[in-house]
Amino acid sequence: MKYNTLPFYAKLALVLIAIICLGYLAILGKTLLAPLLSSFLLALLLLPMANYMERKLRFKRALSSMVSVIVMISVISAILFFLANQLSDLGQDWPLLKQQAMHSFEDLQRWVSDTFNVNAHKQIDYLKNSATSAVATSATLVGTTLMTLSSSLLFMAFLLLFTFFILNYRRILYRFLKSVFKEEHAEKVSAIVNQIQYIIKRYILGLFLQMLIVTGVMILVLSLLGVKYAVLLGLITGIFNVVPYIGIFSALLISVLITFATAGAAKVLLVIISFVAIHALDGNILLPLVVGSKVKINALFAFIGIVVGEMLWGISGMFLCIPYLAMLKIIFDRIDELKPWGVLLGDEEKPGKKRKVYRITKKITLEEPE
Repeated sequence: MKYNTLPFYAKLALVLIAIICLGYLAILGKTLLAPLLSSFLLALLLLPMANYMERKLRFKRALSSMVSVIVMISVISAILFFLANQLSDLGQDWPLLKQQAMHSFEDLQRWVSDTFNVNAHKQIDYLKNSATSAVATSATLVGTTLMTLSSSLLFMAFLLLFTFFILNYRRILYRFLKSVFKEEHAEKVSAIVNQIQYIIKRYILGLFLQMLIVTGVMILVLSLLGVKYAVLLGLITGIFNVVPYIGIFSALLISVLITFATAGAAKVLLVIISFVAIHALDGNILLPLVVGSKVKINALFAFIGIVVGEMLWGISGMFLCIPYLAMLKIIFDRIDELKPWGVLLGDEEKPGKKRKVYRITKKITLEEPE
């Protein structure tokens, strides 16, 4: 039998239309999809705890799911409480911080005047014009801040609810996933789900461990340098470091500004050197050792994913892009027609180094009898 196939330009047009439609739907469904996909990752992380309570402690499925979510809420609340205490210390020292910033700014102003021959009056006029523009847009900024706060609270509420529901109905979701595909593909579907559960769970745990190590090292280094608010800056660095490439530079900018205001320009260079050294140590030693290279996305597509995630969903999209790119790579590597895309997403293998094959023999826990 002869089959009529579409020409290349028609296929390309259909693919582009499908990508545009999916992107538009993703933007429209941000309020629902962003917390749903985040909840799926958290459910994978909490799954061993829920299974343990069901098997060993004989908890009902709903109770074990609820207790797991409560444990997650407790951990997040403890981190937020600690961060709020550090920010309150910064707020109490705000007048002194403002005074030190003015002194540092005056020193910088004199340096600019001596180096670039720009007199102080022109600098002050420029700052006045900038201040006038800032005041004119202050109402808009306040409104945007309130909308961001309300959307963040809505995101957290959806996150908790979705995590509970995914844990509670995880076996139904798994059976639905198997029933969607033909029976001859059931084994391959089970293998893909197994591998995603195995690798993504360890990937997320590795990220948390990496965050703790980077936070501790940064607090130690900043404390030895005598930087004020070393604990706060170390915590910000560890949290922001979860976002590849962009997060560390954002934390560096915040640390440089606070160090410049509290300790002057002399220590700023030491802080920059410390950030560069810790980032190099993290990227070359800590990240491969702790997070591992089971599913390693190359830097090009990781950066593209971060940019696209930020365009679609903002900060939440930046956090979600890497785990879901890893899931896509797992799926691509297991399907023959999509293997070239898995190669494209993956990192280049070193010559002479054999590729490791990860076999998961443990039976999946989603399909246990009720």
